[in-house]
Amino acid sequence: MTDPIVRPMMTEDRAAVMELLADSNPWKRLGYQASDWESYFTPLPQSRDSYVVDQAGRIAGIAAVRQKFLLGDYLELLGVASWARGKGLGGRLLAHVEAVVFARAKNLFVCVSDFNDQGRHFYKKQGYQEIGPMPNFLIPGSAEILLRKTSGPARGK
Repeated sequence: MTDPIVRPMMTEDRAAVMELLADSNPWKRLGYQASDWESYFTPLPQSRDSYVVDQAGRIAGIAAVRQKFLLGDYLELLGVASWARGKGLGGRLLAHVEAVVFARAKNLFVCVSDFNDQGRHFYKKQGYQEIGPMPNFLIPGSAEILLRKTSGPARGK
């Protein structure tokens, strides 16, 4: 088996990415449906950097980054296929994103749902700090928690 690679998302990856997300939590619990992903990925997200993890021609993960958010960038989307979890692919994808972002900015932000214990643990393990909750942001009775990883103050030496 070949080593997984992280590469920019291409148009031909769209169907596999949408299938991966449609079958994943927290997206299902948040009420995202195939039509939402169709809208997001058609055409490919503009003004975002989008990457996939390619495991021998099979898409194992997706990340989309929006530039210029609160003196940094915002990881808008990170997902790993259910069959690919627990193999370090999410960490590999996130490390690639961080290398790109920290070459141009000092901060990378992400949100994680308060009920997503696995996601919260993953980001904490990767060095992200919880900034605070945004109650009732996506669905009633749940909060999105803003997280931040930084390489230092935006201004300074």
